[in-house]
Amino acid sequence: MSRRSWLLAAPSVFVLAWGGNHFTPLLHLYEVLGGYAPWQVNLLLGMYVVGLIPGLLVAGAFSDQHGRKKAAAIGLVSAALASVLLAMGLRSIVTLCVGRVLAGIGVGVAMSVGSSWIKELSRMEPSPTAGARRSSMTLTLGFGIGAGVTGLLAQWGPIPAELPYVVHLALCVVAAVALARAPESLPASRRSTSPWWRDLAVPTAGHRIFRRVVLPAAPWVFAAAGVAYAVMPSVVEHRLGDATTLYATVLTVITLGVGAVFQALVPWINRVTRGRALLVGLVGMVIGMALAAVSAEVGDPALAFAVAAVLGASYGVCVVSGLVVAQSLATPRDLAGITGVYYALTYVGFLLPTLLAAILPVISYGASLVVVAAVCVVCLAIVSTGLRRTREN
Repeated sequence: MSRRSWLLAAPSVFVLAWGGNHFTPLLHLYEVLGGYAPWQVNLLLGMYVVGLIPGLLVAGAFSDQHGRKKAAAIGLVSAALASVLLAMGLRSIVTLCVGRVLAGIGVGVAMSVGSSWIKELSRMEPSPTAGARRSSMTLTLGFGIGAGVTGLLAQWGPIPAELPYVVHLALCVVAAVALARAPESLPASRRSTSPWWRDLAVPTAGHRIFRRVVLPAAPWVFAAAGVAYAVMPSVVEHRLGDATTLYATVLTVITLGVGAVFQALVPWINRVTRGRALLVGLVGMVIGMALAAVSAEVGDPALAFAVAAVLGASYGVCVVSGLVVAQSLATPRDLAGITGVYYALTYVGFLLPTLLAAILPVISYGASLVVVAAVCVVCLAIVSTGLRRTREN
């Protein structure tokens, strides 16, 4: 291995993230071309969490026994199959659901195995946060660029419901070439010797720091992203006409682009705040959710851009700072496991747009987002107390 070995693992992580999020700008397209109701497209958006969470947990345990490279290859195959089904499934919600589940499995592999792989390939770096920053940045760029390219293809390209998936399939082939050359980071001597299914238990997840600090903060990572680029387009689409797909694409790129910038700033924020970057991110989360509630009532497309920027920054700070805390608790044998548990918790928040859409006939987006902001305040208080008690001990 060399200091640049992580660059051979990064394309697979990037492409798997691309495959998980490039569906997001297509929500309006599926309503128009597929004839699906808003709750159905939000179901499809959140459906890949059904594949993602077991993918996170099982892939981490599998890679702890068989190595990172083999598990990443399985994830890449799952992502490619997902794009085949999604390209064929415009008129079948069952096919789309299966495709989204397979895409979720791919993202689960990227987050648990890919993040651990990049971290291990970065261990020659002097900065202790280099691995976490590189892995989260690779994921964020995949999420953001994938959504941006797909949105442009859907807005102006031919066969908008199929072409984005053909592009992703081509990228899977390119990533497979890099994957074949990438080194394995987990030698046989450090692998788990028990059957992989017995490694599904991750004792580190019961650590008091994980329970008091990571657990209450993690779901807000992708709750922020989901509100920014799934809910906000819905509250202003009546003022957008034919530009809804393009608008959703821009919101997604803003959210994840700002998030990428703030991920790089986490070490500086931690230094300035003496290790309280996670609190900074949650404060931003409260502000962003409150702004989202106002935007839902006003229905102003320009205000939604500000919501996306604030929630994107909060997402970026929280995803890295939470991952740093979680991985600092791990041993080499359960690094992938605790990474998988962490990201599984973050993706619970991605179901928030589906929940808000389901209760929309009863509670407006504005009112429900006020409740969301209040719950976020409670979690902020819990994390603050947990950090303070951890320092006192």
